[in-house]
Amino acid sequence: MSDALLFDRSLIRHRNRRALRSGYAGFLLERATEDLGERLSAVLRRFPLAVDIGTIRDDASRLLKSSGLVDDIVRLAPVAMASGAATERSGISEIVGDEETLPFSPEQFDLAVSLLALQGVNDLPGTLVQIRRLLKPDGLFIGCMLGGNTLIELRNVLMQAETEIEGGISPRVAPFADIRDVGALMQRAGFALPVIDTEPLCVRYDNLFGLLGDLRGMGMTNALIERKRTGLRRATLMRAAGLYAEQFSDPDGRIRASFDLIWLLGWAPHESQQKPLARGSARMDFVEALKITGDGNGEKDVDDAS
Repeated sequence: MSDALLFDRSLIRHRNRRALRSGYAGFLLERATEDLGERLSAVLRRFPLAVDIGTIRDDASRLLKSSGLVDDIVRLAPVAMASGAATERSGISEIVGDEETLPFSPEQFDLAVSLLALQGVNDLPGTLVQIRRLLKPDGLFIGCMLGGNTLIELRNVLMQAETEIEGGISPRVAPFADIRDVGALMQRAGFALPVIDTEPLCVRYDNLFGLLGDLRGMGMTNALIERKRTGLRRATLMRAAGLYAEQFSDPDGRIRASFDLIWLLGWAPHESQQKPLARGSARMDFVEALKITGDGNGEKDVDDAS
């Protein structure tokens, strides 16, 4: 694991449990699950055993089971469900564990998926290496994580408001990985034929407080180790709300929040796979990487998720 720790993992688990108990704000996860289904619909093979790594709810596991592509699924849940009881349904087993330390044997699974979990790990390179190792040769990994310009508007207004009101800034919004860096990490982790793409989403709210409520409902409030332990002053929060409305609102008065979903695809190496062309000589999209022909997926917007 990297020496530089960004995230308080125990706090992330605590906030995930709180979000599940309070009624999880699932619109991003539901969009990612829908997109996963579209991507898997291009696959022309079966996966006897799959693992769902770190997805906060069982949306991805249920999708895999209903797809007809997967026989059995192991779900590595970040926290136990609100009832505290592990769930077992036909073909799906669940264990609670940490996506930074995967409790699986090498070459155990044919397919691995992960939705909206990897942006919160401290050692993303190490986690990707672990995922690649748990796949059988020619096994497939498809993951989705937040990255790029996610919450860039919120980051900007909080910095401005704190500077004006409190005379300085503190870490309030987690850094998100750039798509180019994620692509390099997939190569370093040893995935064959890695493909990375991004889906930008714009979510609109009545005001800043609606956005903050959804972030709390997703367990996505500040979990940085270097975070300031005291909350925002009321004056700072109100100033941030005013700045947000001034700088990032539409003509109807509603504000915009950006979320970038970065999709990762890679195969565990196998001698039957095609060899990559020289660097920079060609591009490959998700459909080509899934060994079929067809159209790729376009960008989508979420106009109203408040």
